[in-house]
Amino acid sequence: MNNHRRNFIKNTIKGAAAVAVGGILPSFTSKSYAAIIGANERIKIGVMGVNSRGLALAKSFATQKNAQVISVSDVDTRAADTCIGEVEKIQKSRPLAIPDFRKSLEQKDMDALAIAAPDHWHAPAAILASKAGKHVYLEKPCGHNPNEGELLVKVAGKYKNVIQMGNQRRSWPNVAAAITELHGGIIGRPYFAKTWYTNNRPSIGKGKETAVPSWLDYELWQGPAPRQPYKDNLIHYNWHWFWNWGTGEAANNGVHTIDLARWGLNVDFPTRVTSAGGRYRYQDDWQTPDTQVITLEFNNNSSITWEGRSCNGRGIEGSGVGVIFYGETGSMFIGGGNGYVVYDLENKIIKEVKEPEIVDTRNLSSPADDLDGLHIQNFISGISKGTKLISPIAEGHKSTLLCQLGNIALRSGNSLKTDPANGHIIGDPVAQEYWTRKYESGWEPVI
Repeated sequence: MNNHRRNFIKNTIKGAAAVAVGGILPSFTSKSYAAIIGANERIKIGVMGVNSRGLALAKSFATQKNAQVISVSDVDTRAADTCIGEVEKIQKSRPLAIPDFRKSLEQKDMDALAIAAPDHWHAPAAILASKAGKHVYLEKPCGHNPNEGELLVKVAGKYKNVIQMGNQRRSWPNVAAAITELHGGIIGRPYFAKTWYTNNRPSIGKGKETAVPSWLDYELWQGPAPRQPYKDNLIHYNWHWFWNWGTGEAANNGVHTIDLARWGLNVDFPTRVTSAGGRYRYQDDWQTPDTQVITLEFNNNSSITWEGRSCNGRGIEGSGVGVIFYGETGSMFIGGGNGYVVYDLENKIIKEVKEPEIVDTRNLSSPADDLDGLHIQNFISGISKGTKLISPIAEGHKSTLLCQLGNIALRSGNSLKTDPANGHIIGDPVAQEYWTRKYESGWEPVI
């Protein structure tokens, strides 16, 4: 954002605040505030990767009165066309189609890039955007491997831009209230958090090498990842289950509940990590585990487990997604929605906060639009007002790293001893090989 636009936004906010404090508009609300900002100045957004989650994200940004989507970048021309049309309906202005997001970063009026491309592009794209002077809204996981997360933390420190990870549940009001109550001692000292994600994903079959479709720029799609032949069961979505591009179910969905567990237990980096699992359900091209249990131990006498079942959707505690905290005097359950239940040691409910919104935890693109808007507003406020981020990249990296360490423990076949100061692997050269990755020559991320 140039200085003129930055000062304009700050002055607009100050004026709006003065009106509210002075009581000139006694009915002034957050919606009124959004309308004032929207009428004068909007944060200009480019969106990268808009086939599924990115489409929902672009529409969410377009819905915000103080934001405007000005460009859409995708290697799939069909997805880009669909997104541009949907965004135009919402905000009444048509974003530009810029297939290569790197070209979109040349837009002088772009303030931020929202990234929802495949995992292998998350950190490299965020680094390029930061170097171009843009803020970044980055979908989880923040990186394909631990080294990329550390690079992003360094990038934010170097370029002083706003980088928020999209672990939106941190912004859901009742979830945040639950964690506050947890920290306040509602179940005594919490010492164990069990988390999980379940689904009924079908087989992806055996892919066939075939010609790249005319609508796809496969070279740009692969970007920083080492080149592999195009197969007909890879794009879209199934790339999650290939290590060259994806991070498996753990970093795909596990990061959400592991993040809440880490938040609730007040822990950062573990001391020991173990994991077991595999591709059990089908015999196909799927490489990452469809069944996995990760155990993380911390130096405050607490631990977290995550259970992922991609191909058997039977829930736990009546929910396909969730976290339950166990403490000295009771337990607290947070499901996939914006609510929670507290039990005493006799399993009696002592408090229940029901979710006012319906959250579809199996929705692959947009489980909770309205709630996610709160996270986006925090990001926008971080840009325009310097508001403290709910999920700054340093915190997003910590939660992503726990999932990555679980994957490393599984892939190496070893129990990992880790440094509680930074999560680094201690004394295991085999596991250490997974800390970073090989990049396609010329595509290595550089800060």
